[in-house]
Amino acid sequence: MIFKRVGDGKPYPDHETGLRDWSELPPRQIRLDELITTKRTLNLETLLADDSTFYGDLFAHVVEWKGELYLEDGLHRALRAALQQRPVIHARVLLLPDTST
Repeated sequence: MIFKRVGDGKPYPDHETGLRDWSELPPRQIRLDELITTKRTLNLETLLADDSTFYGDLFAHVVEWKGELYLEDGLHRALRAALQQRPVIHARVLLLPDTST
């Protein structure tokens, strides 16, 4: 198993975090088997492209909500790591408070 679960969509509330805000979060290592994806499919061209990390952030974006880690952006990075038999990726993690109580 690569991921904890394959999801379809974002179950957490919209956080309206921009690229500048993401860039201020320090990257840390996250185990692939702790991640829940927010996409069920990936464009194979994106996965295989030589410049897939040229545009945008070099690190995956993960949202931590209700004790779960959701891979919001960087599915291609995570799959590349898995194909290279690396169990972790470097990601920026945004902690969202649980406001349901």
